Amino acid sequence: MFKALITTTVLSLAPLVAVADEMTDVISDQLQAFQKRDVGTAWDYASPMIQGQFVDPRTFAHIVEQGYGPIWNNATVRFGIAMAKEGRVRQTVIVTDQTGQTQGYEYDMIETDAGWKVNGVRPIDLPDIAV
Repeated sequence: MFKALITTTVLSLAPLVAVADEMTDVISDQLQAFQKRDVGTAWDYASPMIQGQFVDPRTFAHIVEQGYGPIWNNATVRFGIAMAKEGRVRQTVIVTDQTGQTQGYEYDMIETDAGWKVNGVRPIDLPDIAV
């Protein structure tokens, strides 16, 4: 019984693992575009819902710069777990900016006809970890 439960759990995660690289590539590429201040490219990785909400790349860039400083000024990025939740895929991302400030984010990802897109980002608390 326990072996069957583990096998079922692993098999249900297989599709998520298969797309994890695609999603992290999209997030990485968008973060690199922000580093280069290539707002048009960063905009291309946003979902249609985000693009509709912010209307144009310039407004989108302003919101990211003002409200998501570590993303706008990202220096290093680490990926945590990806999980399917409420019909969406969420990817944990830990971003350190150019001043050394570290912030965790949960990226809401959706698959569109054009591939994976960022459908939202929210800051999350990172646990204090003793080394």
